[in-house]
Formats: sequence, structure tokens, C-alpha cells
Amino acid sequence: MSNQSFKPYISPDQSMKEISFKAIFLGIIMAVILGAANAYLGLLVGMTVAATFPAAVIAMAVLRPFKGTILEENMARTTGAVGEALAAGAIFTIPAFLLVRIDGKPLWEKFDLFKSSLLMLVGGILGVLLIILVRRTLVEDAELPFPESVACAEMVKTGQKAGSGAAYMFWAMGLGGLIEFFTSKSGLQFIKPYKQLVFKIPGLSRITYLNRDNIEVTKTGPIEGRMFLETPAANAAMTGVGYIIGPKLAALTFSGGVLGWLFLMPILLFISGDLSEIVTKFDGNWTDMAVSAYNSQVKPMAVGAMLIGAFYTLFKMRKSLITGIGRSFADVKTTKAGGPSETIRTDKDLPFPSIVIAIVALIIPMVFLYNVFTRNIGSSLVSALVMIVMGLLFAAVAGYLVGIIGSSSNPISGLTLTSLLIAALMMVLMGQKGASGIAAVIGVAAVVCCIAGVAGDMIQDWKVGHILGGTPWRMQIGGMIGVVAAALTLTFALQLFHSTKGIGTDALPAPQANLMAMMAQGIVGGEMAWPLVIAGMLMGVGFILIGSPSPMIIAVGMYLPFRATACIFFGGVLKYFLDRTAAKKNPTVKGKEIVQNMGLLLASGIIAGQALGGLFTSGLEALKETIKLPEVRGSEWLGLLIFFILGFILIYIPYKKMVASGEHGVPSPENES
Repeated sequence: MSNQSFKPYISPDQSMKEISFKAIFLGIIMAVILGAANAYLGLLVGMTVAATFPAAVIAMAVLRPFKGTILEENMARTTGAVGEALAAGAIFTIPAFLLVRIDGKPLWEKFDLFKSSLLMLVGGILGVLLIILVRRTLVEDAELPFPESVACAEMVKTGQKAGSGAAYMFWAMGLGGLIEFFTSKSGLQFIKPYKQLVFKIPGLSRITYLNRDNIEVTKTGPIEGRMFLETPAANAAMTGVGYIIGPKLAALTFSGGVLGWLFLMPILLFISGDLSEIVTKFDGNWTDMAVSAYNSQVKPMAVGAMLIGAFYTLFKMRKSLITGIGRSFADVKTTKAGGPSETIRTDKDLPFPSIVIAIVALIIPMVFLYNVFTRNIGSSLVSALVMIVMGLLFAAVAGYLVGIIGSSSNPISGLTLTSLLIAALMMVLMGQKGASGIAAVIGVAAVVCCIAGVAGDMIQDWKVGHILGGTPWRMQIGGMIGVVAAALTLTFALQLFHSTKGIGTDALPAPQANLMAMMAQGIVGGEMAWPLVIAGMLMGVGFILIGSPSPMIIAVGMYLPFRATACIFFGGVLKYFLDRTAAKKNPTVKGKEIVQNMGLLLASGIIAGQALGGLFTSGLEALKETIKLPEVRGSEWLGLLIFFILGFILIYIPYKKMVASGEHGVPSPENES
């Protein structure tokens, strides 16, 4: 997209209010709220949803009554959407400080306010600064489609002439919040979200196996067995996630749940020997026995598969990565040399010398923080070096990948895992072991993860601004303001979630943070369950050999509770039925956009609503001694009502919106059949 052929929506010569108190204030509020809400969602299901679309809708709805310009809306969206990106970087890594166990004790009993905020603040600001160096190369590259950025820009431009759909989104947010309140243990829980089932399996009358001394042992029965199963969770957020990622990815996620819970776990229980002894250990509770077996044996295998999946994802993108890295260094060299003499408003970035000074200044506090972790100046300097090199590299990579596949599919966990492994190996080589080495490794991964997340989000938002005619240096300031607001408040939300629901438990599984904790502790601390991890890695190789579309997603599905993956699959099924139903009307291109955008708004609203409801119910749990809700005897059967309501809303409303627009043709005979 060259400057000669491209014309932004607002001309570079046109003067229009862009930075204003109301735009920045709204952006700060959205950064804080969307950041906390996505932190809850990410800890719950292991993925976040890009906040660009909901932030754009909220900005249009709130600023329009105050006569806000389209560029003020753009500024508010850019400032607000970065909160989600920072939350993604934080929740994938920082909870690992609580999940690592040294002699049975966690590194942190609770979130360290200063250290957590500093890691997020430095990582977020570096993410903004580093991606500035390659902004012009990426946003002006005609070969990068930026699918989500283009869609968001078109939605904003359309919203200038007609309704933005904000009413639908806010209504969906209210529904999501109500569902959370009526299903959460911290709320009223009038509806129990899922049911655990145990089926009796006819036992064997005789079993022969070799014990550890290689002696044949025969047991006579009956040896009674059980099959453990959970129903899909009546969960608005997970349904919305499945709906947004679509039927294919939702099915892949669910396949991991089926593989782990319905295939591997029964086999592991069977080969454990005499089940009667195992059941006695758990006081006859088959549910606890199944969950314990899963956590101790299947999850390490899922970790191994995730490792292979992460590196395979990077390998598949190797050409794009190499191209992106090469362009990044070339663009930095051009910028340093003075670059093009273009000085029009829509081309102005923050001054290059100021960016370099700020980057160097941010490295200094990280050296001191890593020194606090390691108590070794050499190790702290190496940690800081790994952080900045990996950060620069992965900021460019994340930006390039977002230009190809969008922010929602940015593989920051794979990029972070790479930096974690490099940092861990460096700590081992330097003789830094135990708690100090593990803390330094997680600290490096946390900053790099925040850099990659924020860099990807920023380039997506700046591309939207590029299309609309925003001023780059102003959007860059807005991004940094949003980072500061989110970084200074997100730790409080994380601590609230941990104290009321428990990060790392079934309530908030935090799969990526568990992966980071296990890898850091396993490599530096020498406590990795390598046989199971290697088995999982070989399973990941098997996924690749059979041509699986995404081994990483299957592995994440193995790690999550079965009820979560089943609910995500339900959301994907809803999207499948909507697409099939809409196709029967032969929609025009505009009609397809209406269906997609309305569905996306509703699903995003439902997700945001439940996530905000999670914040509310966590607050109620923290105040349970002051505010006592009435005890209600809930029922799992009422969860069916939630499935029906969500299905009706996510299929019927987008379909009727498309039909009402008239953007469809006469159904063809084959479609009617």
C-alpha cells in the first residue's frame, strides 16, 4: 500500500481534533476494564479475544453524544485496546511465580505488586517503542492484508453513516454478566454450570501384570472400573470464544479434550494396576481420583505436546519470520540514517533518538530487578540482554504475523516459550539454579511476552489509524498511556482472582502460565517429569505426521478441563449453523459482512460481559463477610436454558439482521435442499 496510491479516510491536510481529554480518559477506562476482563478470560480458557472491535464500538457509542470526531474515537480505541494485549502477556507468564513450587512452597505467596507492575510496565512500553521502529514498513506493505484491521476500519467508517451496533454489544454484555452471576460460586449460583458423571464399567474377574520386580502377579476380582465425564459448561465466555474462532478451531480444541479425558485418562487408570487400592486412597471418590490422575500424568504430556506445537507453529512461519526480521533491521537502519523526508501528518512517528534513549533507559531498571531475583550481577546482565534481543526480535515477528493473520491468532505463547528456553539454558550455563534462576527466567519471559502482545496489538491499531487518517506519533503516545494505566491496575485484578477463585485450580486453570512454570522449574530446578513430557512431545510429533492443522491447539485442549473444551466446541457448532443458514439465502458480500460483524459484536459482548461479571463476583467473594448472598439450591438442568438462549441469540440475530438489510439473493435449489 504505497503512499502514491493510498488515500486515508481523513486527508493528511485536514485538521481535526485527535488528542483530547475525553478520548484519553475513555481510553484509560477501557484499558483498565478490558485488561482485567481479558485477564479473567485468559486464565479461564487459555486465550484472549482482541479488544480492537469492542473498543471501537464503545468509543463510537460513548464519544458520539459528546460530538467526538472519528480521530478522537480512533485515539480512544488505540489507548483502550492495548489493555487486552498487556493482559495476555501478563497472564501467560506472571502467575507462574505463584505456580512454581520449591520445596513445596511457591516463589510468591501472592502477587508482588511492585515487581509484577514493573514487569508489565517495562514490557508494555518496550512493545510500543520497538514496534515504532518498523511501523512504516509494516502498515504500508501492500502484501500484508491486516484482516482484522481492515475489518475494524470499515466498521468505523460505516458507523459514521449509520448505527454502530453498540446497543447490541452492550445488551450482550449485560447478558454475559447475568450468566456469570447466576452460575458462579461467588455469585448466586442459581444455575450450576456443569455436571460431573461417573459411569460404572463391568469389572474384570482376573488380571495378570508384571510388577516393578518383573515378577508376574495375578489379581482376582472383581476389579471394578468407572468412566468419568463432565457435561459442557454453561459458560457464556467459552461459548463466545468457540463462536469467534469458528467450528474448525473449536473442533480441534475439543479433540484435545476428547483425547486427554476420554482416551488417555482411562488407559492410565487401567494400567495403574489394582484400582481398588487407588480408590481406597481417595476414600472411594472416583471424581477426585480421575482429576488427580489427569493432573499428575496427562497434563505433563499435554505440556510436551504444547512444546512441539509451539515450535512447529514457528517453523511453519519460518519464511514469514525471516522476512519480517530482515525488514525490521533494514527499516531500523533506514530510520537511523534519516530515512525518507516525508513529513506529512499521517507519516510522523516519535523521534528516533527519543525512542533509542527510552529503550536504553528501560533496560536499566530491569537489570536491577533481575539482580534482585538472581543476586548475581553477571546473571542479571545476561537476563537483560536476552530480554532486549528477544524483545526486539519478537516485536518485529509479532507485528509481521498480525499483518498476515490478525491479532487474535498472534502466537505469542510460542514466542515467549522460545525466549524462556533460551533464558533457562543461559541460567543453567551460568550456574544459576534454584529459586533465583527460576525467578529470573520467568521475569525474562514475562517482559518478552508483554512486548510481543503489545507490539502485535499496536501495529493492528495503527493500521486502523493509518486507514482512517490518524497521526502516528499521537497514537503512539495513546498506546503508552494505555499501557501505563493497565500495568498499574492489572496486578490488583490478578490478586483478586487468585484470592477468590485460585489461579491454577479448575476455576482458573491458566494453562500457559502452568506451562511456563513447569518449563522454568524443570530446566533450571531439575524437576521436570521428563518421561511424561517426552511422551507428550512424541505425541505432538505424531500430530504433525498425520497432518493435524494445529498441534498446539490440540495440546491446549488436552490441558483444559473437559467441560471447557466441550463448551468451546458448542460455540463453534453455533457458528457453523449460522454460516449454513445464512448461505441458504445467497447473501451478497455486504450481507456476509453483516452476518460476520453482528455475530462478532454479540460474541465479543457476551465474552466481555461474563469477564466483567467475573470481576464483580470476585469482588463479592472478597466481601463475603460483609455482603452475604442468600443460599440457593441450584440445578444443572437449568444450564440447558443458557445453551438455548446463547444459541438463539448468536444465530437468530445476525441472520435476521442480514435478511432485514436485503443483502441477499433468491435461494438456489441446491441450497434449499
